[in-house]
Amino acid sequence: MFGTMNDYTRKLIEIDRACLWYPFTQMKGWLGIDPVIIERGEGFALIDTEGRRYIDGFSSLWCNVHGHCVPEIDAAIRDQLGRISHSTMLGLGQDKAVELAGRLIEIAPEGLSRVFYSDSGSTSVEIAIKMAYQYWQNKGVVKRKKFISLSDAYHGDTIGSVSVGGMGLFHRIFSSLLFETYFVDSPHVYRFDGTEDECRAHCLGQMESYLEKYGDEIAGIIVEPLVQGAAGILVQPKGFLKGVEELARKYGVLLIVDEVATGFGKTGKMFACEVEGVKPDLMCLAKGITGGYLPLAATLATEEIFDAFIGEVDEFKTFYHGHTYTGNALGCAAAIASLDLFDANSVIESLGEKVAIIDEAFEGMRELPFVGDARHVGLMGGIEIVKDKATKESFAYEESVGAKLCMTMRSKGAMLRPLGDVIVLMPSVGIDVETLKKLLGIVREAIAEELDDIVKGL
Repeated sequence: MFGTMNDYTRKLIEIDRACLWYPFTQMKGWLGIDPVIIERGEGFALIDTEGRRYIDGFSSLWCNVHGHCVPEIDAAIRDQLGRISHSTMLGLGQDKAVELAGRLIEIAPEGLSRVFYSDSGSTSVEIAIKMAYQYWQNKGVVKRKKFISLSDAYHGDTIGSVSVGGMGLFHRIFSSLLFETYFVDSPHVYRFDGTEDECRAHCLGQMESYLEKYGDEIAGIIVEPLVQGAAGILVQPKGFLKGVEELARKYGVLLIVDEVATGFGKTGKMFACEVEGVKPDLMCLAKGITGGYLPLAATLATEEIFDAFIGEVDEFKTFYHGHTYTGNALGCAAAIASLDLFDANSVIESLGEKVAIIDEAFEGMRELPFVGDARHVGLMGGIEIVKDKATKESFAYEESVGAKLCMTMRSKGAMLRPLGDVIVLMPSVGIDVETLKKLLGIVREAIAEELDDIVKGL
């Protein structure tokens, strides 16, 4: 694709083909290409082993916040390395973990007061599910064992998080391993036969029907707030999230919000819950928590939930769950430095201008051939490519139109990853305006100039 390569790159590709197994990747196709291998990052750019630069258009899988090689975060990690890299939280406190917990509670939605650490989005959700389940068991309400989720939901890849996930493409093969969950239609306005208000009412009505029929069996409702990420950046109708909260309160079930993808500025607020004033019982955090530097996650809970686990040893109310690297000192140090940068750089306050730029760019992209929809919340954007704009007919999955289109963007200097035929635009929250405009220009240019040739070649 780019011509000759240096010996170092060639050697790495040989090892790659012989040794690695990649996530969410059909390896037959991977083994037949020469992959881009990233060697370093600078600001909002990725740099490969050939020295080529790419704007990091998907924030290294939705987690990078302030850019790469940020001096303040680098310094915080180096300082922590000189103290201790890790010590267990099983029976011991750890200063950075304690400090970060206090900082998270300061900025979290009202009512959340306790932090339980883990190491990935999947585990943060797994913990929330187990907490919700055991909360009711500890209170003696033993029938409440099931959950309500959205179809096309993605909450991670551990068995519990897959059980509340509704993505058949990813999860169908594991169906016999999963516990039963009640799924409500996703509020996908573009694909719904009706108005935005009708879409919201339909999905909330379906959720209430489950609660009316099975309410005494439901432990909790779990949702990705405002936007379902892995489903294709499905933007929920205004008021949907608030409606879910109202149903949870009406029927006395717990509300779990999965802010793994939406947290830390991605929706224009620190947390998506803030947009509609929602106060969850449990909130899951990961990805951007360390600025995209190190694996760390947290599950936040209310004091009411925490209190249900307090008792004598022989009451067996303890939450028997933990991870070796729970509250890792390096990760917590990076997270504290990242939160400091949110304040120092007025990151949340700066997002209005960037969101407006995306608004304008997406409005123009909707007019391009093969663009069925261009939708976003804050900096979380999805451009849905369709075969027929009038009927909304999609291209066949195996034609991989979205992947082929993203490949053309690499030679133009941008790195993006699609979800099927939805081109995901999710730059770092801290991206500067000039780089954001350049990224949007590359995306538009690729759609306008490359897509027609891709379609003709199918």
